[in-house]
Amino acid sequence: MSTPFHLSITVSDLEAARQFYVGVLGCPEGRSAPTWIDFDFFGHQLSVHLGPVVEPKPLGQVDGTAVPMPHFGAVLPLGQWSALAERLTATGQVFELPPQRRFVGEAGEQALMFFRDPSGNAIEIKGFATTDRLFES
Repeated sequence: MSTPFHLSITVSDLEAARQFYVGVLGCPEGRSAPTWIDFDFFGHQLSVHLGPVVEPKPLGQVDGTAVPMPHFGAVLPLGQWSALAERLTATGQVFELPPQRRFVGEAGEQALMFFRDPSGNAIEIKGFATTDRLFES
């Protein structure tokens, strides 16, 4: 049984963060205060706090592709991932890496997309047909 994680990140604009996480990603808002907001980020607790944002750089290499570091995200069932990818594409979301598949035919085959929130925080959303092979090499 997995348990939810908690992640706190900084954002430069709370209202822009609220509009993005609730309005674009569909993450319900939880508690809030004048300097922070909690979101249900696909079953996990994401807290955004006003503060200086660490600018992700394309440093990591995965399957021959540079990915922004640091980044965070979620692993979704493939159907939910596909619906989110379609919704983001339809809204004109700018992608660091557009929706695609990698490791095709291998144990870690996955769908993925990278994009940024309004403060520039890098987000990766992965999609798996089944998560029973999530940690296989």
